[in-house]
Amino acid sequence: MPNTPAKILYIDDDPALGRLVQKVLGRQGRDIIHVTGADDGLERLKDGDIDVLVLDHYLADRTGLAMLEEVAARENSPPVVYVTGSTEAAIAVAALKSGAADYVLKTVGEDFLELLSNAIEQAIETSRLRKARERAEREMREARERAELALAEVNHRVANSLALVAALVRLQMSAVTDPAAKEALAETQGRISAIAGIHKRLYTTDDVRFVEIDAYLGNLASDIQATMSLDGSAADIRLLAEPLRLPTDKAVSVGVIVNELVTNAAKYAYRDREAGEIRVKASQIEPGKIEIVVEDDGIGWMGEGKIHGTGVGSRVIAATASGLGATLAYENVARGTRARLQIEI
Repeated sequence: MPNTPAKILYIDDDPALGRLVQKVLGRQGRDIIHVTGADDGLERLKDGDIDVLVLDHYLADRTGLAMLEEVAARENSPPVVYVTGSTEAAIAVAALKSGAADYVLKTVGEDFLELLSNAIEQAIETSRLRKARERAEREMREARERAELALAEVNHRVANSLALVAALVRLQMSAVTDPAAKEALAETQGRISAIAGIHKRLYTTDDVRFVEIDAYLGNLASDIQATMSLDGSAADIRLLAEPLRLPTDKAVSVGVIVNELVTNAAKYAYRDREAGEIRVKASQIEPGKIEIVVEDDGIGWMGEGKIHGTGVGSRVIAATASGLGATLAYENVARGTRARLQIEI
């Protein structure tokens, strides 16, 4: 099937030149529509089938610049080649600033028609490339939106499945009488819940690439607090977090580490003494680096020496921090324990 000729709307109040342009450019396979006034041109543009508008500067009812402003304000307006018989550079500059794709100096002879033909061809090609780019960007955007919807559904299902597993572990814990087994199951349930919390954040966010870490840590602290209350612990968890975003894969590791640090503090920091406070702080210390501090006012531990419990939690913390490429340090404080985690983002 032959290609449809490009439709060119030529607005010029010179009927003789209009016929010449129709004749010469028509031979080149273009459909030239000539009108002599701006109003007629604007009316013809409403059909929406014009590929290029050729606009003369001097018109009977207004200047081409005045009409160009009206054309540029319309949606999906065609590219404009501006034609002027004036040698004033200011006119050409004004036309380009107002949205014209190109301009041609009107002269006597074949040079004008050749330049006009080349400008029209360039405008058609530029418009074609622009539309192709916009179409590709639109398709990519739609594909991404479909993928994000699918990923949100996956995260929803994973979060629900992990919540179910955590509930089953909790149920199993209630049926166990051995204290060590109970503690191991409780720790396992806490780790599962921490990871489930990440997936829950992901299916409620607009960008699955990142997690609002301050909101996530707030939910995590609430979950740990609720679990501690069920187990009879009265330690109070307080969160002091700046609005921060972390890539999803790093947020999962941070959640696991914070869960272990807070759980360990809840179980051991206030052993044999009145329960106190556990503070979780999150802040950006410099561009591209954040730190999370977990501290308490309990018996104190520097990350070495005798380990309370099985030591699994400490090994989980060390392995996860190493995999995250983060630095974890226990600081020497007058009272209690302070663990400082620094992460590159």
